[in-house]
Amino acid sequence: MPHIPSLPNPAHLSDFFKRFPDNTAPLMAYTDGILRSKGELSIGERELIATFVSGLNACAFCHDSHKVYAEAYGIDGDLIEALVTDIETAPVSEKLRPLLRYVAKLNSLPSKIVQADSDAVYAAGWGEQAMYEAISVCGLFNMMNRLIEGAGLNFDYIANPKAHPAHEGYSPKLERSYRAFGERLEAEDKDD
Repeated sequence: MPHIPSLPNPAHLSDFFKRFPDNTAPLMAYTDGILRSKGELSIGERELIATFVSGLNACAFCHDSHKVYAEAYGIDGDLIEALVTDIETAPVSEKLRPLLRYVAKLNSLPSKIVQADSDAVYAAGWGEQAMYEAISVCGLFNMMNRLIEGAGLNFDYIANPKAHPAHEGYSPKLERSYRAFGERLEAEDKDD
């Protein structure tokens, strides 16, 4: 149930951003830059991190919606669930495991990150760009999870999977999906 009385029930992220539109377009442009730009991590790996962080934070809205994106970019949905349950036994590559351990620790105990944590990531073969991308996705989804949970947004894609932009799998339209979402909401705000 929404914690902001003027939002409908169920409330979607678009309802929240339409109600408070001031920073939506720049936030969505930033999100596109973090999740969709070229980088050392694939788009699927970045969506995996977004889904993983949201699962660790028990943000069902972001976990469920970004799981659909991760799957559209080739990530196995069962892997995501296994990672949230137990990163050590999840069937993830040995290269990716240290990066996900780093993200998990950054997510829950950021002040406890030590040199050995980042050294393990670099020893697995990742560069500084991958570290930047993983840190950025983790930080972005900590913020997004708090916006969602704080506002009480509760739209359920599982109940209505066709409402999700990636419900049919990969499409070139997904390449700018966040920026397009922000631009659409900004245009709707100007029409009102």
